[in-house]
Amino acid sequence: MKITLKDNSVKEYDHPMSAYEIAEDISAGLARAACVAEINGEIRDLRTVIDSDATLNILTAKDEAGIRTLRHTASHIMAEAVKRIRPDVKVAIGPAIENGWYYDFDTAPFTREDLDKIEAEMKKVIKEGHEIVRYTLPREEAIRRMEEEGEPYKAELIRDLPEDAVISFYDQGGFTDLCAGPHLMNTRPVKYFKLTSSSGAYWRGSEKNKMLTRIYGAAFNTKEELEEYLKRLEEARLRDHNRLGREMGLFTTVDVIGQGLPLIMPKGAAIIQTMQRWIEDEEERRGYMRTKTPLMAKRELYILSDHWNHYKEGMFILGDTDKQDDPNEEIFALRPMTCPFQYMIYKAEPKSYRDLPCRYGETSTLFRNESSGEMHGLTRVRQFTISEGHLVIRPDQTEDEFRGCVDLMKYCLTTLGLQDDVTYRLSLWDPDNADHYLGDAEKWDEVQNFMRKILKDLGISYKEGVGEAAFYGPKLDVQAKNVYGKEDTMITIQLDMFLAERYDMTFTDKDGLKKRPYIIHRTSVGCYERTLAWLIEKYAGNFPTWLCPEQVRILPISEKYMDYAFAVKKKLRDAGIKAEVDERDEKIGYKIRSGRMDRLPYLAIVGQKEAEDGNAVSIRSRFLGDEGIRNLDDFIADVQEEIRTKVIRPNAPAEEKK
Repeated sequence: MKITLKDNSVKEYDHPMSAYEIAEDISAGLARAACVAEINGEIRDLRTVIDSDATLNILTAKDEAGIRTLRHTASHIMAEAVKRIRPDVKVAIGPAIENGWYYDFDTAPFTREDLDKIEAEMKKVIKEGHEIVRYTLPREEAIRRMEEEGEPYKAELIRDLPEDAVISFYDQGGFTDLCAGPHLMNTRPVKYFKLTSSSGAYWRGSEKNKMLTRIYGAAFNTKEELEEYLKRLEEARLRDHNRLGREMGLFTTVDVIGQGLPLIMPKGAAIIQTMQRWIEDEEERRGYMRTKTPLMAKRELYILSDHWNHYKEGMFILGDTDKQDDPNEEIFALRPMTCPFQYMIYKAEPKSYRDLPCRYGETSTLFRNESSGEMHGLTRVRQFTISEGHLVIRPDQTEDEFRGCVDLMKYCLTTLGLQDDVTYRLSLWDPDNADHYLGDAEKWDEVQNFMRKILKDLGISYKEGVGEAAFYGPKLDVQAKNVYGKEDTMITIQLDMFLAERYDMTFTDKDGLKKRPYIIHRTSVGCYERTLAWLIEKYAGNFPTWLCPEQVRILPISEKYMDYAFAVKKKLRDAGIKAEVDERDEKIGYKIRSGRMDRLPYLAIVGQKEAEDGNAVSIRSRFLGDEGIRNLDDFIADVQEEIRTKVIRPNAPAEEKK
């Protein structure tokens, strides 16, 4: 048989060989570094026997598939270490993920001290250097074995496999785990790893199942890569909005109120209010009309749009849920979106072609029954407020109005300083599941190709996501990652050519005939709570001055300058600047440090010189450090301009702030 290698050289063998044996034949060094094989373009275990002509690429930990295999093996090593320390633990699943792996266990929670002990035991397993052996079992024998060993989760996984599935196990010196592989040949290559955290996780991600305990680990090819990752992880923890937002007093949560229902505190509410007023004013400038609609509606409204069929499980139903599909029962639901309400506003009066486009905007409070396992800080909540809008348009207005929505979205991102932190996804329908969508394949292809053309004309680079479209149309999703790399949709622009018919929305065209409008569903800045989380992590709490809930803090050196401090505060507030006085009986050094810890843009220190002048302050800023004594009127004018222009000023290095 002929084996064509990566460099197009050919090795010939007169008998079947495993990928690992071929790697050994090429060089002992390659075999030692080998993690996995690419055989005829498919990633396969090194143990795979090749018995006919094939292409072969031996992959090491420098390759993506190679390092993923190393991480998967590390998850098994960790599972063995956990079983050694807690013999009664039941193992669930342990896949490789970006930067490492996780493994779920049915056991009590792990402390940091527990993780350190597990790490030490992992090093013992690795040092023992057991060969990793793959074998298969028939389905019934595999199930029986897992049940006898007290591993119900593994038995359940086997039962759910297709009838013709190959059921494989990997053994490493006596510890055996159900796994499809691939894995390393032995445990020794796993050298640079760290257990990073532990948390709860529902079995198979469903809150209807038991809560398990998950351990996350990281593994890399080199010590330097691991250290760099841990450094980034520590920076991420410092920026994590769920920690920093609470520390800064922006939001909190309370068990008796409920998961996914954050309380936005005064400082956080001030930031959201500033954004909301800015967005509403900007939308009005662009021709949007404000609406205000109910937080709930009868089931029949959602049946009209087909949301009842597609989103009912994610809605909060009011009334007897056992009778929610009984047509004789009056059932209400909290709204998960605003579009049906604004459609009814459109229909309240007849429209002609001259009335279009109708651009409706609303600061909408919405409700979605997210699963408990999905809740996280401000990014995934059950009640949220969104900058929602719907444009009812003539078909010939589609391109211009879609461009206008993209322009508004880009303006918002740029103003917030987030324009370089996003990627774009064109979310398409899944033709293999056409029953999930309104309309036919021809119409979907037409709409999707139209959106591709617009995005190409606008010079927007994007990826396509099959199956990510709404049931009524494709959409442009603006994606962003949090500090840990998890991606969320921040802003959406959807093109809808179907719901107008379901709601019998029409306009009278130039020819006097009734015609169907198109609809664009869009957000300008998205969900305010999620955007606040994004901004906390982006700026590590050092918000641009225009967004800060406290823009200037006045620090009197002593009690006798308190009257002057309050006079300065009044002048700042009269000028539209958010200012407070630090009235505490503390030394000025303490007050300055406190202001820095609170990440304030400006500290205005007042003492004898400033009070005698009557119109002066000493300024310490995040941007220039110690700016010295400044004329108060000049300082006010500069801050007003900074707020008006919404400029984002870079922070000075720490040493320059002293």
